[in-house]
Amino acid sequence: MAALTRRAALATTTSALAAPWILPRSALGQQKPARIRLGISTFLSGPASVFGVPGRNAADLLIAQLNARGGIAGVPVEALVIDEAPGVNFLLGECRRLAQNENVDVMLASISSGSCLAVAPLAEELKLPNIMWDCGTQRIFEEGSWRWSVRTQANAVPEIVAPLLYLLKIRPEVQTVAVVNQDYAWGRDSWAIWKSAMEAIKPGIKVVAELFPKFGATDFSTEITRLQALRPDVVFSTSWGGELDTFVRQAAERRLFERSLFVLPLAESSLERVGKTLPEGVIVGARGDHWFLHPTAKDTERLKGFVTEYRKRFGLYPIYPTFHMAQALFALEAAYGKAIAANGGAWPSREQLMDTLRGLEFDHLTGRMKIREDGQGLEPMLIGLSKHVPEYPFPVLDRMVLFPPELVMNPMGTKGLEWVKTLSMETVAKTPAPIPYKA
Repeated sequence: MAALTRRAALATTTSALAAPWILPRSALGQQKPARIRLGISTFLSGPASVFGVPGRNAADLLIAQLNARGGIAGVPVEALVIDEAPGVNFLLGECRRLAQNENVDVMLASISSGSCLAVAPLAEELKLPNIMWDCGTQRIFEEGSWRWSVRTQANAVPEIVAPLLYLLKIRPEVQTVAVVNQDYAWGRDSWAIWKSAMEAIKPGIKVVAELFPKFGATDFSTEITRLQALRPDVVFSTSWGGELDTFVRQAAERRLFERSLFVLPLAESSLERVGKTLPEGVIVGARGDHWFLHPTAKDTERLKGFVTEYRKRFGLYPIYPTFHMAQALFALEAAYGKAIAANGGAWPSREQLMDTLRGLEFDHLTGRMKIREDGQGLEPMLIGLSKHVPEYPFPVLDRMVLFPPELVMNPMGTKGLEWVKTLSMETVAKTPAPIPYKA
């Protein structure tokens, strides 16, 4: 496993980045630094690397473009990337090392929900700005108040509520459901949200199986055999990365998709990898409105340019981890710019940067988003049905619905698991009109 990967953002800036910034942290104050050093944690190895490496790739591309434009307020950016795969203890050690030995200015951490729950207290201890660029657990800002962390994407509540609303809009007669989720914080939390919301909106739907294969599983034959026998109307799974890919392939081999309607809130990131093994008619989520064929943004110069450059450099279409990384970097750039302007042109302190991140509104690849005062990002949820088209060798999204954050995200100061219990069929009725796929 790769423990540490260093990447300068642009070869042309190597000489400018050669001399280390040697002033102690207390001396930085509002002096303009020679460079901004970012510590980024993502999965670089293991099954989750199919999800984590694209995030790293997006950072490489966007930081290179940022530095080509002159950096942030004239300051070049450098990223030091660490592998999240060895586990939480390893990650915490690496984050501490980056902060204390490598003098990183900001951390972008992490993918795993368990990692984010562990990194937030460490950021408080180190007084190190931390942007949670991808993890989904809603518990972070509900169970704690963090001075040094914000999240530039949504969380499990809207990511689960939106596909549930979509399901009940198109299939209100559903009577039975089963879950196949990874056995760790994200899998358990996301199922709790789905189950509570489902019971509130449509009481009486029977849960026929709750299956939690271990995190990192490669064989789902036991779960698939159980589902074949039970024949639930709906199979719900928030698995992701290589595990979701494997589950989809094994389920398709045994024709499970012919027996049940699948709801896969994280499947956008798997579409290109599983190809047309995934049949038509599966409910697919994009963890936000992250889709390279976004129904309202696909023809904008910003999104078209990103898709073109990403494909040219990496040979693949961007998936939602790349959008999440982009949002973190766009937020960071916008926050520095706003803080510098508010500071009379002087370089902001870490405290000023964090104050600016809260309440920040900024443009990104598919629109504009806001970070609430509690540190939680707000974004729409894009849900659609898989469809096979001649233009692509993998499914695209059809009958897409963009759920506004105010419909699917619990308000600040409330807890998601309690808030979803207030939902009803009236919430389903507010589902926006679907947008068909257009080549």
